[in-house]
Amino acid sequence: MARQQEVDELFDVKNAFYVGNYQQAINEAQNVNPSSPLIALQRDAFLYRSYIAQGNFRIVLQELKTADPMLQPLKTLVDYLSPRANKPAIVADIDGRVAKGTELANDVFIIVAATIYYHEDNYEAALKILHGADSLELRAFTLQCLLAMNRPDLARKQLKLIQDIEDDGTLTQLAQAWLNLSQGGPGVQDAHYSIMELSERLGALGAGPSAVGAAAAASRGMWEEAEQMLTEAQTRAPQQPELLLGLAVTAAHSSKPPEVSARYLAQLIDSYPEHPYTREYLTKQNELKRLAAQYQPSVAS
Repeated sequence: MARQQEVDELFDVKNAFYVGNYQQAINEAQNVNPSSPLIALQRDAFLYRSYIAQGNFRIVLQELKTADPMLQPLKTLVDYLSPRANKPAIVADIDGRVAKGTELANDVFIIVAATIYYHEDNYEAALKILHGADSLELRAFTLQCLLAMNRPDLARKQLKLIQDIEDDGTLTQLAQAWLNLSQGGPGVQDAHYSIMELSERLGALGAGPSAVGAAAAASRGMWEEAEQMLTEAQTRAPQQPELLLGLAVTAAHSSKPPEVSARYLAQLIDSYPEHPYTREYLTKQNELKRLAAQYQPSVAS
């Protein structure tokens, strides 16, 4: 007799979290009646990570005071993401804890440390602690790091490992869309279809998947559809930097007045000074000013 497949008690929680629908993930988590302490721990990890993604830090800090010790690394993530955080000190603390190695058996710590390294553009450090991870989420995170390092060849191998674990799962579908979009060409259409299928299956998508779907649609010249995806996502998650950047681009390619695109860009720069695009934009803007100053008209004496 074939063994009955185990039911994933957190299936709906995970799917909502993976597509960035954090309020739905919170709602689903609060409805779970865990069958074991391990399921309860995993449920709470997704619950608190969803609150963190929403920027609701106070709830997390308050509840972590009495939460399972395995969840305590999430406090470090809250500290890092908080306004006016002393990020160099937090990164140094993570470096020391990684070197010590006692927390590397805890997936929550691995996710927190890899997330902080990813935000710091230190993909090599993130990959070191993700190396050997066997969970679907950590393998998908590995693929993201490889794409950020412009290593689609290695990302393709990682996707194969993800597909071997779960061929048709939400994370697998997202990972394939990330890889296809990064490769361009025919893969863009596949990425577009993957995101649209996720939307049909799971409903509202968060900022990340919506930005991927919009980028794929835009790459196919479907600017109106790209803008619609971004606008709908922004009503659910206003002020998300990926959405603001995407809306600035789609507005520039539509019939809208130029100031519409400029407003989105100004929102991004003002609200997210540490965003990679903002840093690069301001660097190039300052460089242009420096070069222009060298060619100011002068009056002969």
